[in-house]
Amino acid sequence: MIEAPHLSADAHGLLGNLEELIGTGWVRSSGPETIDVVDPSSGHVAGTIPGSTTDDVARAVAAARAGFDSDAWSGLNPSERSRALHRLTDVLAEHAEALAEIGTLEVGSPITLSRGLHAGAPISFFRWFADAALKGPMGGYEESLGLNDVPVLTTSMLFREPVGVVAAISAYNFPLLITSFKVGGALAAGCTAVLMPSPRTPLSAIAFAACAREADLPPGTIQVLVGGAGIGQALTTAPGVDMVTFTGSVEVGRNVMEQASRGLKKVVLELGGKSPNVLLPSADIQTAVGPSVLRFVRNSGQGCGATTRTLVPREWYDEYAAAAKQVIDSLVVGDPWDEKTDLGPVIRGDHRDRVEGYVQRAIDGGGVVLAGGGRPDIGEGFYLNPTLVGGVDNDAEICQEELFGPVGVLLPYDDVDDALRIANGTRFGLNANVWGATDDAIRFARRLKAGTVTVNGGGSDRPDAPWPGAGESGIGVDRGMEGFREFFHIRHVQVPLAGIGR
Repeated sequence: MIEAPHLSADAHGLLGNLEELIGTGWVRSSGPETIDVVDPSSGHVAGTIPGSTTDDVARAVAAARAGFDSDAWSGLNPSERSRALHRLTDVLAEHAEALAEIGTLEVGSPITLSRGLHAGAPISFFRWFADAALKGPMGGYEESLGLNDVPVLTTSMLFREPVGVVAAISAYNFPLLITSFKVGGALAAGCTAVLMPSPRTPLSAIAFAACAREADLPPGTIQVLVGGAGIGQALTTAPGVDMVTFTGSVEVGRNVMEQASRGLKKVVLELGGKSPNVLLPSADIQTAVGPSVLRFVRNSGQGCGATTRTLVPREWYDEYAAAAKQVIDSLVVGDPWDEKTDLGPVIRGDHRDRVEGYVQRAIDGGGVVLAGGGRPDIGEGFYLNPTLVGGVDNDAEICQEELFGPVGVLLPYDDVDDALRIANGTRFGLNANVWGATDDAIRFARRLKAGTVTVNGGGSDRPDAPWPGAGESGIGVDRGMEGFREFFHIRHVQVPLAGIGR
């Protein structure tokens, strides 16, 4: 039972019938383990839910396997799958405010952010995949390669078919959004899925399971498990799983890849980032500073694509720092249920300690806090003030490690080539932002080691755009048509057109 006074009756309704979510939905635990649901805005336990066991993993995978092998889902034609996913999306949209509330409760995101981040964006992604199920992957479900006359005349066809049972393991920061492009993509392709959320944020996954049940998806289409590393390992090594798609830290991603490799499963990993935000000499400081700050403090910095390293011409350093201080000082840190709040808490107390440790070590090494810093005096909860650190080089720990907190660094550069060297001076390569005259910014963007680059702030998050990563930011692709193609395997069929015997 979840006890949270801010949750509406609708939100409580999505979470209130856990024992019924079996088959299409949550695999209720058969063991004694429980998982605390902690409200990061207060530090209090809002309730407990049963944790999964290894027996539950076997049950979930078996249900997903049966759902796939029986053609209950994989056997639907594209039009039928599309209609079912549109029906699921409609149900999610009906519960949008409740989903936003659940995101605020378990992640700590301000409610004004949650409405987009934990409800609106996931719904738009599910809607896109519902349409993609009808259209098919790039090249189509069936594609002709045409004729080939060496050494004999033949024709070839490519058949793209669902890969099978997908284990989708998500991170705590954007639980339903990550579900939307992992599970949404898998289901659109005709796969069945076993979803395992972070044990820090299980409620969004359980609410999603309730919505899937309400949408009357066939049994075995989607299962949800909740647990820690042992349950994750049981899932990634389960013989009935054909593909593992994971979002999280580099360290855990390595473990997931190693575990999945024992069964030679297909793996997609979306991992960390230490992304640059570059102001070129043709940029305007006053235009760039506000969005630049918001890009590293959004969701209290808990985002893999946060552009936490800001690079400015050396002669602009003091001016930018002063302008950034004005923006940071104007931000409201506090109760995520208050519509005026800009930043809520980070996810846990130990995580806040970890982030503060990075800042303190940077100061001990000669760095300085240019703006913000410390904890707000607002009592309980895991709150941190947004912080901008200067006086460090790009090889400093705080510039090389992903903090997952509202902390950015300011780095000066001497010329554009120096800016490129600093921007690419990381083992990650996920995201970047470039400010300046459009032609200058695009030329610079083409030289960056990053899967995604926004120019002058870019635009809204596009469901049809891929989210690839270079280096230690990942393997494979999430989102968009390129991400959709990850859920298929290809069969090549070649037929001779001449000289065929009886």
